[in-house]
Amino acid sequence: MSFVQIKNVVKKYSNQVSVDHLNLTIQEGEIFGLLGPNGAGKSTTIKMLSGLLRMDSGEMTVDGLSVAKDTIEVKRLIGLVPQDIAIFGNLSARENVTFFAKLYGLRGNLLHSRVKEALDFVGLSDRARDKPSSFSGGMKRRLNIACAIMHHPKLIIMDEPTVGIDPQSRNHILESVRALNRMGSTIIYTSHYMEEVAAISTRVGIMDRGHLIACGTQEELRGKVAQDNKIMLQVANLTEEAVIELRDHPRIKQVTAEDQALELLVGASQAYLQDILFILSKHQVKIQSLVQVEPDLEALFLSLTGRTLRD
Repeated sequence: MSFVQIKNVVKKYSNQVSVDHLNLTIQEGEIFGLLGPNGAGKSTTIKMLSGLLRMDSGEMTVDGLSVAKDTIEVKRLIGLVPQDIAIFGNLSARENVTFFAKLYGLRGNLLHSRVKEALDFVGLSDRARDKPSSFSGGMKRRLNIACAIMHHPKLIIMDEPTVGIDPQSRNHILESVRALNRMGSTIIYTSHYMEEVAAISTRVGIMDRGHLIACGTQEELRGKVAQDNKIMLQVANLTEEAVIELRDHPRIKQVTAEDQALELLVGASQAYLQDILFILSKHQVKIQSLVQVEPDLEALFLSLTGRTLRD
């Protein structure tokens, strides 16, 4: 039996459909990356799965238990790391984790050992007595994780856990995801950062406007855009006029320009390369390096929707 099953789930807000007949299966032991732009329906799906929001129709189960009918039992199986930091500023780090541990019924020696274990795991043992008001954004995110894992949940759901933090804290969180998975937890990790999902996920689902538009391993998903190529160039004397003309080309699907770097998503035909070289030469842009790379998840999303993940 699949560990998480979502069958034909619908959620509406007034007249707007947030999740539209969603079907998804997640196996035990997976790190499942749920990828999509803001407003795709990821957070709504997570809230319904964790019992915080009622679905309008459909069915969700976790480890064979119905989210709608066995809500309390399901919540005991889940550790939720919400997108909005959920900690108490007037309590110390240890007191925060202790509070949530008691909600799960932990008492006595087990309570103390689990609190210490969780703080050790996220690297905050030396700040256990300090209040989160003195913490950086990344440290608050890590404390959020400690509060979600001290009861050893079978399913850990992380909803955009790296929003607004520094690269060092982001890397710490991504490594924590891998470690929690090695310790036996199934992970659902939502993000609109393709590179994070690509780094840690065993399988990926891509959502857009409430629909699951693609699902599979990264190799399977990349195969869906095998007809496209990504071309990366380092140039000199790049002009706005050259970028505009590249974007106006009917066969160039995407142009990203940053400083003197260009990233283009084009079709499979090598004829497009000739057009690119002609446009750059016309505007006296000098090419310093050119590399063709395998399409990634961002390219797949663009191919399926005509938009980028951060639109």
